[in-house]
Amino acid sequence: MSLPLTFRLRAGALCLAACYLVGAGTLTLAADAPDTKPDDSRALASVETGKVAWDINVGNPEKLSLYLKVMDETYEDLKRQGVEPEMVFTFRGPSLQLISTQHTDVPLDQEQHYEAVAELIKTLQAKPNVHMEACSVAARLFKIDPGTLLPGIDFVGNTFVSQIGYQSKGYAMIPIL
Repeated sequence: MSLPLTFRLRAGALCLAACYLVGAGTLTLAADAPDTKPDDSRALASVETGKVAWDINVGNPEKLSLYLKVMDETYEDLKRQGVEPEMVFTFRGPSLQLISTQHTDVPLDQEQHYEAVAELIKTLQAKPNVHMEACSVAARLFKIDPGTLLPGIDFVGNTFVSQIGYQSKGYAMIPIL
């Protein structure tokens, strides 16, 4: 004997709602309890310094803002686990438009994301062993005046060359696309 279709649909909807509520509660509890965050002890065994060169090529301010938050969390995760972070941020491509103060054509609904990027960069720059570079090739291609770069970001010849140098010095390259 088969149950009526409306009964099956309602039962399925209730089941999905229950799963969602249980899952949402679990996520909220995990986010509220930072002490429960797992460690990375296997990967970090005998590592004293975490050297990373972020290769940033993102033109979306909301996306870059999110990534910068994760990079900041990565810095803090390394510190929490007894590893001294050394981070280099190399900005290239359309990301230069997001680290410039030149925002004449920014839609109003995007301004808050540009401001968030600037604040996150300032926060990261205040941490020890953080260095930031902007690519002159990208500045030329995207017509960015180097004088409009956010304070504390060094203007370099070519961040591909920078990446080669940092990787040769043992930095892990992590692309942010």
